[in-house]
Amino acid sequence: MQTNQIDYIPIVMQLLLATGFVGTTIVISGLLGPKRHSANKDKNFECGIESVGNARIPFSVKYFLVAILFVLFDVEVIFMYPWAVNFREMGWEGLAKMGIFMGLLVVGFYYVIKKRGLEWE
Repeated sequence: MQTNQIDYIPIVMQLLLATGFVGTTIVISGLLGPKRHSANKDKNFECGIESVGNARIPFSVKYFLVAILFVLFDVEVIFMYPWAVNFREMGWEGLAKMGIFMGLLVVGFYYVIKKRGLEWE
């Protein structure tokens, strides 16, 4: 099936509309917004709590490791949805491929547990 350039016009229109809306909103809010500065208004503010100390405190590497592992396993689970939707059309070959995929996922998860990657100190 051949696609024409006309088929892309709605996508280009939506992209231009979204970009124009964002740009216009930013410009108008900059022009119409209040411009009163004071020492109290320019202080850092986090959820209604006064900032105390330096914001550049070091985090443990474990924190980042758990975050990366969450993203990794979460993305792998996302690949299961299209497989489940097309399960009948894929047949035994699709089941075997998903079995290999799940096996690799379990091996990776076992490795993370053995290396104590999910333990919090």
